[in-house]
Amino acid sequence: MHRKNLSRGEHLLGVYLEIFYMIKRIIGLSVILTIGGVVLVSFTPKNHIDLSSYSTEGLDLYYIAPNFNEIEDNIPENFISPELGKSYVGFKEAVAFKESRGDYGVVNQFGYLGKYQFGMGTLALIGIKNKNTFLNSPELQEKAFYANLSRNKWILRRDLKWFVGKRMNGVLVTESGVLAAAHLAGPGSVKKYLRSGGVEGFADAFGTTIRYYMKRFSGYDTSYVIPERKAKAESAF
Repeated sequence: MHRKNLSRGEHLLGVYLEIFYMIKRIIGLSVILTIGGVVLVSFTPKNHIDLSSYSTEGLDLYYIAPNFNEIEDNIPENFISPELGKSYVGFKEAVAFKESRGDYGVVNQFGYLGKYQFGMGTLALIGIKNKNTFLNSPELQEKAFYANLSRNKWILRRDLKWFVGKRMNGVLVTESGVLAAAHLAGPGSVKKYLRSGGVEGFADAFGTTIRYYMKRFSGYDTSYVIPERKAKAESAF
């Protein structure tokens, strides 16, 4: 009797254990399926987002705020002579008016000299070493301006070939604009500006920029200027 009851108890225990393990398997499988579903959803690719509406293509994002003098000088009558027009003479007189109002004898607070406001370093490159001789000779100053243009035109010959006719920072690149900018900033700075797409800029002590000079002195006929590597003032004209 005792052995019979024991066998029945063992049988029931076996049944209960089987049910328990079945439930455990069911619960385990549910958990696994739930986790798998979450993982699957997390790796499901989302709808493609069209970013074309956020593109900056075609926008001019390089802004240069003009200084007071540049705003003041926007009036064409201030520096363009109707008689001279867009000739070489018109070009050099327009540059002279911007630099010194055409005064051969002026020396500014930074030591730049004469009608075209040359520094002594630039003058030395074109063969002029005597400050007083330079200031007292309008003829020498005109020769110096031409010689410097000739030298800069040789230095920038490839850049003139590559960039004239293109637009940079909203300004049409012209030969006269490039040469005027080189007079302001030096040919090396203009070369960097052009080859960087207008990113590497320059501003003088008064805040005047390469872009401004390229715009202001655009479209003059400077074909008269012959590029010469070692141009000197004495041999100009």
